[in-house]
Amino acid sequence: MDRDDKMNFIIVTGMSGAGKTQACRYMEDVGYFVIDNLPPVFIPKFAELCRHSGGHVNKVVLVVDTRSREFFDTFIHVLENMDRDNQPYVMLFMDASDAAIIRRYKETRRRHPMAPSSRISEGVAKERERLAPIRNKATYIIDTSDLKKIELKEKILKLFATKEGEKININVMSFGFKFGMPLDADLVFDVRFLPNPFYVESMRHKSGAVPEVAQYIEQYPVTKEFEQHLDGMIDFLIPQYVKEGKMQLVIAIGCTGGMHRSVFIAKHIFDRLKDMGYQVNLEHRDLMKNDVWEHVREER
Repeated sequence: MDRDDKMNFIIVTGMSGAGKTQACRYMEDVGYFVIDNLPPVFIPKFAELCRHSGGHVNKVVLVVDTRSREFFDTFIHVLENMDRDNQPYVMLFMDASDAAIIRRYKETRRRHPMAPSSRISEGVAKERERLAPIRNKATYIIDTSDLKKIELKEKILKLFATKEGEKININVMSFGFKFGMPLDADLVFDVRFLPNPFYVESMRHKSGAVPEVAQYIEQYPVTKEFEQHLDGMIDFLIPQYVKEGKMQLVIAIGCTGGMHRSVFIAKHIFDRLKDMGYQVNLEHRDLMKNDVWEHVREER
């Protein structure tokens, strides 16, 4: 199936302990709707429902494995029927060496689903034999024996990320230090060194988005120099985050109360990133905790 097809229907299966859960988390990050441990008999009906959803459900991942117990025996027959009826799907088979799987189960102290009362190695052997015909029908096989998490993520994104899902989502937030630091921020910039309109009576109750206040802050050389350094840093960092596979970035700009300077700089970053084509949102977390008389609502 082409990655840009209108309907992206993916079946994930494979060895227990080979990384199915982690792979699906990465798919969720790029917009896939994931259903775990679905009995195979329901796959064709669910696929049909998705295709008639009017495009509302067009990126789907179904996880099917030996946890479904007796239901799993129908899996190969379901796949053969889908092939016969020309129902398109992509199957990802997650695999790993016996040694890697046994090591992971020992580290997590979990029971193997195929050997809940016996040795892990016996369960691995039984599962590998049972999955052999399924593995032969796989579109893609990923062996995670020696893969680091970041390497697995790169493989998943390369195979399944759609153009929309590949885009990083950037949230720019202004805040006031007196109300506490945002816990989810990736980058925090303190702009309390910039000239403060709070001490100008005519601007005290106007936000940093009001043109009069913005002009006041921007007229100073220190503001212009800071914007140049900030723009250069962000221009460098965001492509690095994209390359690393980061899906979400929170940039927080803080001043004393989150009303003037942080609002102005946050809007500056928002406007610039939007002009550059990034998916970007703007939030003024603490603005209305102040005595605000005038504010210009920016385009989100």
